[in-house]
Amino acid sequence: MTEHTIGIDISKSHLDAFRLEDRAAERFENSPRGLRALIKWLGATPLKRIVYEPTGPCHRAFEKALSGKVPLVKVNPLQARRFAEASATRARTDAVDARILARMGAALGLEPDAPISEKLHDLRDLQAARTGLVKERTRLRNRGQVQTNAVLKRQTKTRLALVERQIAELNAEISRHIAEDKPVARKRKILCSIPGLGPIAAALILTFLPEIGTLERKQAGSLAGLVPCSRESGTWKGKSFISGGRKPLRDALYMPALVAMRLNPDLKAKYTQLCTAGKPAKVAIVAIMRKLLETANALIKADRFWVKKTA
Repeated sequence: MTEHTIGIDISKSHLDAFRLEDRAAERFENSPRGLRALIKWLGATPLKRIVYEPTGPCHRAFEKALSGKVPLVKVNPLQARRFAEASATRARTDAVDARILARMGAALGLEPDAPISEKLHDLRDLQAARTGLVKERTRLRNRGQVQTNAVLKRQTKTRLALVERQIAELNAEISRHIAEDKPVARKRKILCSIPGLGPIAAALILTFLPEIGTLERKQAGSLAGLVPCSRESGTWKGKSFISGGRKPLRDALYMPALVAMRLNPDLKAKYTQLCTAGKPAKVAIVAIMRKLLETANALIKADRFWVKKTA
């Protein structure tokens, strides 16, 4: 029996679907009614994969409706565009993009992603809202420092107090979601035992790297985009750089890495070693971020807390 590959291009108003094996194409509304029609169109078709690109808030309802029910594969939009260019396809329409996604999934043999639970969806929504509020808090604080008009200063102070309350409310809600799931709560305790990682950073890691504890050492760094990419050709050797990966996870590790450089004896020694070897400070910080994540992954995999090394 043929297992089908389907590409779906997701926009704000529509879902364009293309089935590779029989070249069937259909457009659905990006709404609850449209998602029900899509599920009906899929019917009893034996599916190998459904390939789609993330499109911010536009794809979340699609993920919630289909995750765990069909094999979903979320691909990087840049990789999909480069695959289209390599296939000599320059046209950019929703229908063409759906066809390219289906061809890419079949040609590269993409494996389905792990299903995302509804709780994880909720956690990601809460974290996205919290990130927006933190940025707004920074803007209001900066604005309040330079304002001289009494009315504007009072309004800024009032908005800042509201944002602070909303952030505290989201922190409590995120903590409650994690506490309700015993395995996830156990992971948070392990993460918080590592010097440099607090409850907020631990929650971010668990939200954007739910696979933590099941990964190999290098996989954890790769998923966060913290593994340097080499650039060499013939006798030429360029500078290595980091790219790709899950940016929210990478952002979540930056401040904990700075704290760990001072409080975590293992990572403090690592940072000193790198700086002594002549590495730039930014390169050393990225290495600490990667080491911090690898340590967290190893501890969760072993189900044990961090302990200070004895001489």
